[in-house]
Amino acid sequence: MTRIKQKSDGHGSLKNIQLLINKNQNLIDNIIKNEFAELTKDIIYWKSPIEHDDFAEYRDNDFIERLGLDRKTIQLDKFWPTRGPQWDAFAATKEGNIILVEAKANIPEIVSPATNAGEISKKLINESLNKTKVYLGINNDIDWSGKFYQYTNRLAHLYFFRVIHNKPTYLLNIYFIGDKSVSGPETIQEWKGALQVLYSYLGISRHKLSKYMADIFIDIKNLKK
Repeated sequence: MTRIKQKSDGHGSLKNIQLLINKNQNLIDNIIKNEFAELTKDIIYWKSPIEHDDFAEYRDNDFIERLGLDRKTIQLDKFWPTRGPQWDAFAATKEGNIILVEAKANIPEIVSPATNAGEISKKLINESLNKTKVYLGINNDIDWSGKFYQYTNRLAHLYFFRVIHNKPTYLLNIYFIGDKSVSGPETIQEWKGALQVLYSYLGISRHKLSKYMADIFIDIKNLKK
């Protein structure tokens, strides 16, 4: 399935991102416009997760079409095999910009397992990850399909849209603060300490796509329910 219905009574990042997009759109829209000056006047249309769409999350070609793009033109399957990233949230603006979102509510979530793709699929994944590394100028032997794989594959998709297809795309990593239901961090400093480990391990600092990415920290007590 490439359109995955989500329950409305979940917890952690699943619940928080649903609240953020459906009940607190002005909050997230304003944060985005403050982070990226070029989007200040954009009208943002959130495509997922939307309440009247079963809070569905999307992947593969359904994700491409949900963004309003042509799957025959944006040939994602030549860059990534099926059962690719399932996006926590994404939007398209009236002006043609794309916003992709990955959300986390506790630190263990950032340590994602390695890909369990089959041999043929893993070959394509590794080719695309390596193309991303080369473009970014990252010269190390770290296997991007291993630890922190979820982070690296999202970064690779930013490369896919913005570099390969020249689509103005932005990647937000949203980190929720104060979610006791999943023992989440209580402060921004806790998140930043954990993220520094991720950046150091992968060898990522400032790179060619950094200006199209942002780490967003949102205290859940500021979310309207």
